Amino acid sequence: MAWGFTHQATTKPLANCRVETADTKALWRDSWYRRRCVIPASWYYEWGYPVYDEDSRSMLEHRNTKKIKFAIQTEGSDVTYIAGLYRYEEHCDMQVPVFSVLTREAAGIVKDIHDRMPLILDKENVKEWIRPDGDPGIIVEKALSNMAFEKAVEYHRSPTEFITS
Repeated sequence: MAWGFTHQATTKPLANCRVETADTKALWRDSWYRRRCVIPASWYYEWGYPVYDEDSRSMLEHRNTKKIKFAIQTEGSDVTYIAGLYRYEEHCDMQVPVFSVLTREAAGIVKDIHDRMPLILDKENVKEWIRPDGDPGIIVEKALSNMAFEKAVEYHRSPTEFITS
């Protein structure tokens, strides 16, 4: 699948959908009720402000700090199940499946670095989420917020270098 729904209001694909409006906005509504998907990931990445144990800076000083990249995953798990929506779009005379990630207000420790986060599913709720006749609102209420994060490691080698090494 390609990442991002297209919309005439923008030239950029819409990579994220707010869960708070997914069932009411025309762009998302049909997918909310009929075409839900799961994006399995080891981590997801977010740019945020550094977190310090003893942080006496004002909010303004905090927001003026340079953002850093964090790797975030479900605590105690090797797989993070991210809730998404999908649909088919016409591109170059072909039907192409595209998806967008559902986001919610940040919870748990993630709210210390960013105001939004993906909607994270528990492994036990994955099958219920993708059922076209299921109730997505019930699963949203069970979304996880127990996340772990660390400063992301930047690799300065191209992906093909790893393959050929």
